[in-house]
Amino acid sequence: MADKKKSPVEKIALQCSECKRKNYTTEKNRRNNPNKLELMKYCPFDRKHTLHRETKVK
Repeated sequence: MADKKKSPVEKIALQCSECKRKNYTTEKNRRNNPNKLELMKYCPFDRKHTLHRETKVK
C-alpha cells in the first residue's frame, strides 16, 4: 500500500472539563494552531456553557 502524506489538518474531539464527555468533533490545522484548543461550548449533559479542551478522536 502507498504511504499517506501527513496532512496539516487533523480531526480532534472536544472534551468537557466538568463532565469529561466528548461532545464535539472538529478539524484543526497543526501548522496554524500548534497548541491545544480550548473553547467555551455548550454541554448538553450539564446544560450550561463549559470549557472544552482538545483530545484525540478514537
